[in-house]
Amino acid sequence: MSVNNAMTADFLRSAYGGESMAHMRYLIWGDVAEKEGLPNIGKLFKAISYAEWAHAKNHFRELSEQKGDFTVAAGAVFGNTKTVENLQGAINGELHEINQMYPVYLETARFQKERGAEKSFHWALEAEKIHAKLFQEAQDAAKSGQDYQINSVHVCPFCGHTILNEAPDKCPICGAPKDKYKSF
Repeated sequence: MSVNNAMTADFLRSAYGGESMAHMRYLIWGDVAEKEGLPNIGKLFKAISYAEWAHAKNHFRELSEQKGDFTVAAGAVFGNTKTVENLQGAINGELHEINQMYPVYLETARFQKERGAEKSFHWALEAEKIHAKLFQEAQDAAKSGQDYQINSVHVCPFCGHTILNEAPDKCPICGAPKDKYKSF
């Protein structure tokens, strides 16, 4: 798990910072949704927060041999308003990762033959596509004055794959078995 290229290491640090902030932001926004009487949207925020923690953990693990202090530049959505607006912030952040950040980071890791970083970026990218879709569905419900109609959310602790109502027998992103998923 040694990163040999400075650019990939910088991208891992940036992704770690962004995922760490998303983790905390989604916990906060989950509390807001619950206070607004939208417990399922709160549950979704908290489940996806856990997925973002998994992404940060993977990026951090790839940097385990990097020692020292580093300034980390990472994009982040700020603001804590009503749930509909918080969901838009979440959608915007996920779309940035899907369309801008992770494709560049992933291709750089491939080019530099940084296999561990490549896997970490790939897993995060695939999970973020799901997160954007789920946040959009939740926002559609909230805009109509409704809570998101779900029973449970299941998250793979290895790659952050997120699915509603029932975990798959095998994670479609990383292959983890069903019994490893965390349920919310």
